Amino acid sequence: MPLPPVPDTAITLGASASDWRAAIGLVGAALTASGATTDEYSHEMIRMIEEHGPYIVIAPGLALAHARPGPAVLHDGLAVATLTTPVAFGNPYNDPVRVVLGLAVASAAHHLSLVSEIANVFNDSDAIARLAAAASADEVRGILGASA
Repeated sequence: MPLPPVPDTAITLGASASDWRAAIGLVGAALTASGATTDEYSHEMIRMIEEHGPYIVIAPGLALAHARPGPAVLHDGLAVATLTTPVAFGNPYNDPVRVVLGLAVASAAHHLSLVSEIANVFNDSDAIARLAAAASADEVRGILGASA
């Protein structure tokens, strides 16, 4: 299953976040701006981290924020936020985070295949640094192998 389109509205570059909740808010707002989710999805992503800890920090400098499919997900979506100053999520191995991906999946059946596609992007050990340094939405899409 290919990655969902990543329109310009789903990409926030060089943002500032005071803490991990604000960083999640950035990708949540981008998912909402792209039409993939309602505002409630940001709260769901934050709630998942509060419940389960910083499991979403999947590699040094990279967080993959998501929540369960539900009424806040209008269609599959992917958002990206890069941070000028990294933030700590509380992960002892992979903090601090400079790149936050937000994933919204409408169907539980698609969840694992989309996570797998995202993981494939990061088989390239330079992908996180390249995303963190990206200067345009087109550059982000090129690194992810996603369409607009």
